[in-house]
Amino acid sequence: MKTYQVDENGFYGEFGGAYVPEILHRCVEVLQKTYLEVIESESFKAEYYQLLRDYVGRPSPLYYAKRLSEKYGCKMYLKREDLNHTGAHKINNTIGQILLARRMGKTRIIAETGAGQHGVATATVCALMNMDCIVYMGKTDVERQQVNVQKMKMLGATVVPVTSGNMTLKDATNEAIRDWCCHPADTFYIIGSTVGPHPYPDMVARLQSVISEEIREQLMEKEGRDYPDTLIACVGGGSNAAGTIYHYIDDERVRLILAEAGGKGVDSGESAATIQLGRKGIIHGARTLVMQSEDGQIEEPYSISAGLDYPGIGPVHANLAVKKRAAILAVDDDEALEAAFELTRLEGIIPALESAHALGTLPKIQFRPDEVVVLTVSGRGDKDIETYIAYFNTKNK
Repeated sequence: MKTYQVDENGFYGEFGGAYVPEILHRCVEVLQKTYLEVIESESFKAEYYQLLRDYVGRPSPLYYAKRLSEKYGCKMYLKREDLNHTGAHKINNTIGQILLARRMGKTRIIAETGAGQHGVATATVCALMNMDCIVYMGKTDVERQQVNVQKMKMLGATVVPVTSGNMTLKDATNEAIRDWCCHPADTFYIIGSTVGPHPYPDMVARLQSVISEEIREQLMEKEGRDYPDTLIACVGGGSNAAGTIYHYIDDERVRLILAEAGGKGVDSGESAATIQLGRKGIIHGARTLVMQSEDGQIEEPYSISAGLDYPGIGPVHANLAVKKRAAILAVDDDEALEAAFELTRLEGIIPALESAHALGTLPKIQFRPDEVVVLTVSGRGDKDIETYIAYFNTKNK
């Protein structure tokens, strides 16, 4: 049967794999051999689901957005990942990975973060499990996400500002991989998205698949069927999108729409629309679509959203795009900001800037009146409030 899921060699079509330095080869190999056995075990599942319920607050609601539905002429449901503990979908993954790390006997946790949500989620579970936590974060992101930086420190994490490159997510990831190379024996690298060498893209997608698992049950209750007509999510590395589509990826009845960050415009030279601008290459241990120059140097992405400015994309999404299973729409900064304010005014929900990119696709899509649409609000807007205030003040001068 044709599937868009990962194959036994860690590839989604021609994308994926594990291209890692020799020193990390054994770490990655052990992880590949261990991860499925652990996360499919009954003891892991019992602990994982108990924490999702009692600590994270799952299931997250599937909310019928009445005014948004009226505006766009469809039945619009919002999957409310913004209501999770720590304010985003990231915690689903960090809880799963830290339980795996503990079972593998690791004592030190490292992570990379862009918008800071994954950093906060990692610092949170390290506090919960009493483990050392080092978070690498680009200096640019440290400056624009001060509240999340303070939260990480409060939770006991060491935050390391990275000053190479344009000092954002790519550079933080580079530093985290360097650290891992220096401490392979005791360190577990919790990657925050469906990027990196196999098994990370598959492992993160599986841990986030609780999102689509819940959508199935919740739609059954609300619509009398367990699938939507259309699913919409934003993609940077692509973890909330992978979780949203996981149980529907091979169901051709469901239209998949992914929103990437157009920045100041796809052709402006300041964009993070990796799928539209990228070419096949290798970044952070995986073969995928990468924003790169003619001679293969990685180009710096740009987005107003700290969580979407990554020059690669998860291999699962690269494959969906190339095979035309998913429609990819670029949403620029201004469109995302407008969409954030629209949701706030129509439904009283302030979304994260990342999620606002998913909302920014709505004016670009034709819907039928009876169409059931699920859009994942991957995070809440507290962390972006300064950006929103600046935009609001500029508009209302």
